[in-house]
Amino acid sequence: MGGFTLDDILATRKPRDSWWTVFAVDPVACRLALLTANHTSITPNGLTGLSMLLGGASAACFAAGELAAGAALFYLSFTVDCMDGKIARLKGSGTSFGLWLDYVGDRVRVAGCAFGFAFGEGTLWALWLAAGIVVLDLFRYVNGPQLLKVREASRDRVRAATGGDPVFVEDVLLADPLADVRDESVVDLQSAFRRRFPWFDRFRLFLARHRVRTHLMSGIEFHAAIFVVAPLFGAAAMLWSALATGALLAAFEAALVYRTWLAAREADRVVPERVKVLV
Repeated sequence: MGGFTLDDILATRKPRDSWWTVFAVDPVACRLALLTANHTSITPNGLTGLSMLLGGASAACFAAGELAAGAALFYLSFTVDCMDGKIARLKGSGTSFGLWLDYVGDRVRVAGCAFGFAFGEGTLWALWLAAGIVVLDLFRYVNGPQLLKVREASRDRVRAATGGDPVFVEDVLLADPLADVRDESVVDLQSAFRRRFPWFDRFRLFLARHRVRTHLMSGIEFHAAIFVVAPLFGAAAMLWSALATGALLAAFEAALVYRTWLAAREADRVVPERVKVLV
C-alpha cells in the first residue's frame, strides 16, 4: 500500500469548507483517510457506498426511536462521505460517476433520516417536519448551482464585452481585500455589495484564514444540527432545531441570491459603459 503522510491528506482538503466540516469532521476524517489510503484498496466510490449504508443504518435507528444511535451513525456516515473526496484527490482515482453517486447519496441520507424520524414518532407534525427538511435540503443544493450559472454568465458577459477580468467577493483571497480590484483591467462585480457592507471583506478574510467559508449556515450545518446534535436532547429538540436552522439556512440563501443579483446588475451597468468608451 501507499506511504502517504498526514500532510499529504491535509493537502487534499478544500481551500474553504463549512465550519462544521473544518472543526468537527476533518480532524477525524483526515486521519481515517490516511489509514484507508495506506492500508486498504477501497475506492472513493466504495467509500461513498459505505457512507450510504451507514446513512441507511442511521435512518433505521431514527425509525426505531434510537435517536442517539441515529445521531452517531449520521456523523459517521458524513465523516466517511468526507473521506471519499480526499482519497480521490490523493490517488487521482475519482470518477465522473462518483460525483453523481456522492450527490445522490447525500440526498438519500437526509431524506431517509428525516422520514425515518417521522416514522418513529408516528405523528403528523413529524411528517411535516420531515417534508420541510427534505424540501429545504433540495432547495439548497438546487439553488447553489443555479446561482453559480448566473455568476458565470455575468462574468462571461463582462469579459466578452471589455476584455477585463471580472471578480466576485469569493475570488478575492488576498491579505489586502481590494488589492486585485484596483487594477484597471479588473472589473469588480461586487462593488455595490462592498459599498453596502464594507465590513464584509474583513469578516470573510478572518474566516478564510481558518479555511471557513462565509456561508455559515449551509446544508451541512443544517444536517448536523438536526441529525447529529439535536437528537442527543430528544425529539422536541429536533423539531426546534429544524425550525431555527431552517430559518437561518433560508436567510443565508437569500443573502446569496441578493449578492448574485447585485453582481448581475453591476454587469448590466458595466457592459454598456465600457462598450460606449470603446466606441
